[in-house]
Amino acid sequence: MAMIWMQTEKAVMQELQRRLSNVAHSIDEIMQKESSPLVAADIITELKRQFAFLSGGRGQDGSPIIIFPEFPSFCEIQDQEFRNVLTYLTSIPSLSAAGVGFIVVIDRRRDRWTCLKGTLLRISGWFPANLRLVLVLRPSAILQRTLSEVFFKLHRDDFKVPVMMLSSLADLHSYIERSQLTQELGGSQYYCHETWISHRTDLESFAALVKRMAERLQVFGRELAETELPSNLLTASNLLTAQTSRKDRFKEEMAGALSQGRKLLEHIREPVRRDPDSSLNPDQLENLATVHRLLSQLNESSTAFDEFWIQHQNKLDLCFKLCQFEHNFQQLQTELEQTTPTMNAFSDVGISPAQTEHLLQELTNHEKKACEVLDRVRSVIAEGQSLIDSSQNVDDSVAVKCSELQRVRENLTQRLKDKRTMLTQAMELYKRLEMVCKWCDDGIYMLASQPLDKCQSQEGAESALSELECYLETANEKQQWEISTVWLEYENILNNELREKVKCAFEKKASLQEMFERRRVSLKKLAAKQTRPIQPVAPRPESLSSPAHREHENICIREDSDSRVSCKKVNSDQVDGSSRNPSVSEEEETLAVLRRHVMNELLETERAYVEELMCVLQGYAAEIDNPSMTPLIPAALQNKKDVLFGNMQEIYNFHKRIFLKELETYTDCPELVGRCFLDWMGELQIYEKYCHNKPRSESLWRQCSDCAFFQECQKKLEHKLGLDSYLLKPVQRITKYQLLLKEMIKYSKGCEGSVELQAALSSILGILKAVNDSMHLIAITGYEGNLGFLGRLLMQGSFSVWAEHKRGHVKVMELARFKPMQRHLFLHEKGLLFCKRREESGEGYEKAPSYSFKQELSMAAIGITEHAKGDSKKFEIWSRSRDEVYTVQAVSEEVKTIWVTEIQKLLTGQLEACRGMDLVLRWWYLLLFSAPVRMDQSQSFVITG
Repeated sequence: MAMIWMQTEKAVMQELQRRLSNVAHSIDEIMQKESSPLVAADIITELKRQFAFLSGGRGQDGSPIIIFPEFPSFCEIQDQEFRNVLTYLTSIPSLSAAGVGFIVVIDRRRDRWTCLKGTLLRISGWFPANLRLVLVLRPSAILQRTLSEVFFKLHRDDFKVPVMMLSSLADLHSYIERSQLTQELGGSQYYCHETWISHRTDLESFAALVKRMAERLQVFGRELAETELPSNLLTASNLLTAQTSRKDRFKEEMAGALSQGRKLLEHIREPVRRDPDSSLNPDQLENLATVHRLLSQLNESSTAFDEFWIQHQNKLDLCFKLCQFEHNFQQLQTELEQTTPTMNAFSDVGISPAQTEHLLQELTNHEKKACEVLDRVRSVIAEGQSLIDSSQNVDDSVAVKCSELQRVRENLTQRLKDKRTMLTQAMELYKRLEMVCKWCDDGIYMLASQPLDKCQSQEGAESALSELECYLETANEKQQWEISTVWLEYENILNNELREKVKCAFEKKASLQEMFERRRVSLKKLAAKQTRPIQPVAPRPESLSSPAHREHENICIREDSDSRVSCKKVNSDQVDGSSRNPSVSEEEETLAVLRRHVMNELLETERAYVEELMCVLQGYAAEIDNPSMTPLIPAALQNKKDVLFGNMQEIYNFHKRIFLKELETYTDCPELVGRCFLDWMGELQIYEKYCHNKPRSESLWRQCSDCAFFQECQKKLEHKLGLDSYLLKPVQRITKYQLLLKEMIKYSKGCEGSVELQAALSSILGILKAVNDSMHLIAITGYEGNLGFLGRLLMQGSFSVWAEHKRGHVKVMELARFKPMQRHLFLHEKGLLFCKRREESGEGYEKAPSYSFKQELSMAAIGITEHAKGDSKKFEIWSRSRDEVYTVQAVSEEVKTIWVTEIQKLLTGQLEACRGMDLVLRWWYLLLFSAPVRMDQSQSFVITG
């Protein structure tokens, strides 16, 4: 491919060099640089002296006219200056006009013969072109006129050129028409020397610019042709951009040159534009022709380069596309290689419905990503095929890579299809097994829930028998699904775990059917005519295996040594030999079913909770950092993501990575789930931080709830509820745990793990209390100290308070006893705060009450009286000097007792601490002063010396 490009580029480059070389040569010919390299800019000073000029007039035979006007200091002109000006002036007319010969007009009417003679001698001594005739206007003064006539005749032979001595302008007009002479010589031709110089310099500058452009294009074209083609995408892109930028700059310069040439044409035509009746002199017409020829050469340069650039750009574009194709191929190859371990992760079908469903969801997510990759593969294949079809300069490697991508694409598509089929079959099998197990669970629940006392009567037995037979009729589909059908239908996906689950499900089904049969026989006997009460036949304990157990009947226990859950298998024969009452077994089975229902609700709601948190974090929190969503985010929300979402990410990570997986390990032994809560109770403290931030979060939400950002996110997620409903989920979840634990405790009395369940409930309630207390603490206003210095908050609540202050020997009541103050008390380890509860306002968390700080009592300086006069719900808190006494009335005696007990406990602890410190200080004092000491029976130090 590179060889073909080099050959094509070489031919195109040679053509460009040839055409641009012709342009440069043509410009030299147009400007006649071969005969005279001088330009006006080189001799601008000499030209401005105007001792000779080319007026633009022509003789009768077309000879160009050079005029030597009156110039008193002509003799002072240096020979080199004289030669430069004449050389330049004679190089301006066209070669055809110059070939006829020049006519020189010398005006010396105000000069002397000596100066005239010097001029003639200088001209005759050196003239760079064909001089046809010299016309001299002799001096007009009588003496000089006479002298010039005499001496001219004497020295006529000294002048080697034809000279005609003229006495007047009329004589001059007989040789040259007046229209070809300037106004100084009695003609009608308008001539401005400054304009003439300006036109010449502009014309020559433009010619130099056109030639320079052609030469630069030659160099630029050579550089482009010699550029080595890159092999990577970034270099190819940079090269294409850089060369295109340089080309664009050249084109801009050429456009500027064209504009300059057009302006020069306008300047040359200016006399005609000012006076339409006038016409341009021959020199001006030649200037116009010269400019047109230069513009033509400029256009030729531009055209030649454009044709070259098209070929070169096609080469660069093809190179860029090939590099892009190679880059995309390598990138796709890497991404496709990365799909191999991901696909291998789906080799298993899962050991539970939840895991299989999770694998299906992961496969769906992977399919979405894979579809994007496959779409790009399809696009790259089409791109490669387009390159092959559009250019003959593409080698066979592109076709090979396209074939490879097509093969990998088909392989990946088939693998995804196979994986989905396997997981779908596994999910279908799990659902059918769940249907069988649910039918068994419901059957067991129905058997356990049938009232045995009512079955003693014939009517009750018939009703129970009817219920049993109706339930059996609904199970036709489950009963017809045989295990041999499962082995055949799901052969491709059955692993050891699935085989065991299928066996367990069918064993449980067979066991339940046996239980139904025995119950039906018993009920039929009871439904018959009874002569005496008959105890209904209860199902055997081994048949009443808990629906939570999938493999016979496993009782899960947690080993204290390693805190891992293990299962102890109970031999059904041993259970048969036990002396338990059948009705007790049925009751235990019922409780097991109910525990399983609670556990299922805990797991299902936990999974839903994790999914909801993920939706919020991905659909809202992540979108705040999405640059495309920035215009929709209001100013109030800028840099406030942590305020709006709090530590939701931390909560999600804990539940997703740890807590949900730990809960799932207790699926088969739900009565032990309290251990899971106790093990991770420390991590559950993160909810305190979330609840502390909730008021700020809700306040921010209310400021921005109507903004387009939240509406767009909700639309993408297809949520019916707004973000505020999902921000409340963590608060609802931590509250939900204590409800589920209470339900589990209700059905787990006497079971192993009941103690841990109760402890877990207490811990969760402790978290809720701590959250509630802290929410009240952060609502205190007006307290100037640091609440942290007061120690842990023990209790808080609302009371009626009477305050007495002792002033001198008189007690003063702040308010009458029949009108107490309503105060909210906060009991800390080191202090007691009195606050006034303010009215609630706002909505949601903004509706939380606030408290105005009123009074603080140090626990180290107060005492308590358990019983106050007048009411059993009152107690007194007073300072050590009893200068201040606060009578506190609780809402009930129970509340009073709790508070009094807690305060007494604090005071007792302080007293014991003080006594201990006093003993230590006394001991150190005696030790320092070396006094003999002993300890008496009251544990006090006694000085013996």
